[in-house]
Amino acid sequence: MVLDLQPGQRLARGVSRHLRSLGFASLEEFVPTRGLRVDVLGLGPKGELWVIECKSSRADFQSDNKWQGYLEWCDRYFWAVDMNFPVELLPEGSGLIIADDYDAEVIRMAPEDKLAAPRRKKLVQKFAMDAARRLQVLRDPRPGRDGQLFADPSQSGEGLV
Repeated sequence: MVLDLQPGQRLARGVSRHLRSLGFASLEEFVPTRGLRVDVLGLGPKGELWVIECKSSRADFQSDNKWQGYLEWCDRYFWAVDMNFPVELLPEGSGLIIADDYDAEVIRMAPEDKLAAPRRKKLVQKFAMDAARRLQVLRDPRPGRDGQLFADPSQSGEGLV
């Protein structure tokens, strides 16, 4: 299966592979709360949560108006860019990851700002639920008509879907 990935998705794949080598599980395009979508959320072996925003170009970075809203949803915040990205544009005080389609490397560790326990619990539970749902869809993309196992026989004259 050949995937037609956008440049930012390629970076996210390399970042996710690197996170796995560090003992993390990751989810791409994770929504911590309504109105925010992070490129990669990594859940570490000690329960730490890292947000990684993947920027494929200067224009991509400059058009991102929401990134500061992600800071309150992680213990560490990173930018992931490729080797050709002008890293001097990236704000100090955040982590830096250089990535490509296949791997990544942490160049500058992000400072730690630990989440409050209730928020961490909520995020870890949402991470688990989102991951389980994504796995379920891969295994069974259409569990029944409109997500229901049994059809209403009075509507269609059928029993099982």
